[in-house]
Amino acid sequence: MKTKSSYKIIAGVLTALLITQAPVAYATSLSDLKEEKSEIEQQKKELNKSIDQKSNEIQSNQNTQQKIIAQLEELGAKITKTNASIEKVTSAINEANEEIGVLEADIKNLEDKIKQRDKLLAERARAIQTSGTVSYIDVLLGANSFVDFIDRFSAVNTLMDADRQIMREQKEDKEALEAQKVKLEQRKKELEANKAELDRLMASLKEQKSQKNKLVDQLEAEQKRLKGQKQLLEEEYSEAIEVSKELENKIAAEQRRIAEIARKEAARRAAEAAAKSKGSSASTGSADTPAVAAGTWTKPTNGRFTSAFGWRNIGAGNEFHLGIDLANSIGTPIVSAADGVVSYVGSMSGYGKVMMVTHSINDSTWTTVYAHLSAFSASVGDSVEKGEQIAKMGNTGRSTGPHLHFEIHNGEWNGKRSNAVNPLRYISL
Repeated sequence: MKTKSSYKIIAGVLTALLITQAPVAYATSLSDLKEEKSEIEQQKKELNKSIDQKSNEIQSNQNTQQKIIAQLEELGAKITKTNASIEKVTSAINEANEEIGVLEADIKNLEDKIKQRDKLLAERARAIQTSGTVSYIDVLLGANSFVDFIDRFSAVNTLMDADRQIMREQKEDKEALEAQKVKLEQRKKELEANKAELDRLMASLKEQKSQKNKLVDQLEAEQKRLKGQKQLLEEEYSEAIEVSKELENKIAAEQRRIAEIARKEAARRAAEAAAKSKGSSASTGSADTPAVAAGTWTKPTNGRFTSAFGWRNIGAGNEFHLGIDLANSIGTPIVSAADGVVSYVGSMSGYGKVMMVTHSINDSTWTTVYAHLSAFSASVGDSVEKGEQIAKMGNTGRSTGPHLHFEIHNGEWNGKRSNAVNPLRYISL
């Protein structure tokens, strides 16, 4: 009995202990959970704060890019104006050189005439000296008859008129010679002034292009910064071009064939330009086509600049944009950015309707790409000039609205587009 009672007592004590300890353990676990939940909530708040801060930084980054683009547009207008001034001064220099050539030829002719008359007058003086001094009166009075007098009078008048004419022409030519020499010196001074102005403009253009390249470098640096902020994908491309190896090889072979044609065409144009010695190659263009810039490259269409070359955020992710976008209405004329030969016309996945033009510039091959077109105005093998319409803007392929996607490649176009360069280094907006 005692043993049983002891067991009951021990059992009661244990039961009491369990009853009193169980709530304490439960309370401790609940407190821990609440504390962990609070920590998680705090972490979420901090994370959201970081996300908001990063979003603000990215927005600031994009605003910086827009400011740089605005500066690029302003600088592009200055470059276009400087190029036009250079063309104008170069034309004035060419005209001055031509006029100086004409003046020098005229001066030589006048000098030859004056020398010939000087020789004639010297011979006349020698003849008079040899035959002695004979007055025209003596000649007239020596007439044998009235008819002889009339003949002598006529002869004397003819000789006097001839002498007077020679002297008059000699005087006029000498005056003309002096005037031509003065004009020649004036034109030479104007030529020197124009050459000095040309040197100044060329230096200014060089500085403007240097500033433009610095701005493009700055723009690309901002894009790289955006890449670091958003952990951009390294192999993602904007236009999602899917090209079979067979088609890529076919395009490459055609471009190599066209490149030789473009090289010969460039040489022919250069020879024609040198023969014509035309002044300004820039033009205002029509109401729809862009003004044709001086120099090698020109803007391919009129439109609002909507996307730069480089990394960009497109909402669903980030991607590398291998060209620039210019937005306008469907049907807006697209022109060739440089002299060249059309090397591809057709449709291609993300590009939609696309045209490629192969160029030979300083014996180097370049390729321009015009994508999302609605219609073509040229065919493969056609020789096209800078500023000549080749297509119309559209909304085909991977496109969210009517625009031109424009690429420049240093070399042949390839499926990976590994040699794409920033078009803003070559064209002005």
